[in-house]
Amino acid sequence: MALKIRLARGGAKKRPFYRIVVAEASAPRDGRYVEKLGFYNPMVAKDNDQRLVVNGERVSYWLGKGAQATERVQKLLSSLEMMPKVEMRDQPKKAAPGKKRAEKEAAEAEAAAEAAEAAEAEAAAAAEAEAAPAEEAPAEDAAEEASAE
Repeated sequence: MALKIRLARGGAKKRPFYRIVVAEASAPRDGRYVEKLGFYNPMVAKDNDQRLVVNGERVSYWLGKGAQATERVQKLLSSLEMMPKVEMRDQPKKAAPGKKRAEKEAAEAEAAAEAAEAAEAEAAAAAEAEAAPAEEAPAEDAAEEASAE
């Protein structure tokens, strides 16, 4: 008999309320369970005590008996430091882009980098062009003052 510690949904439509239960793996989600260990109410504020209530002794008892917590329950229990954090699984290799798409993305990134460098150089040249007349203007002012005297 494979046991799971999992969530059983209750509550009204669009107002979920979950019981944390120990159930046989083959039992339906909201069906028969062995024991109720606590509850989780996602509709309550995160800092409220009543959002997650769990009987820690019974959880450790069932984990000792070999019950496996689902990922969601493990995440909830890790927030109470009753279990280690859930290790996120990597995406399968099938989800990785193919060779052609990877080459195309690399070429696009390279082109974007070159365009950014060109824009940077253009901006620097424009800044130099603006700075050059500003430097000449004081010299002209000094020449005009000297001729006026």
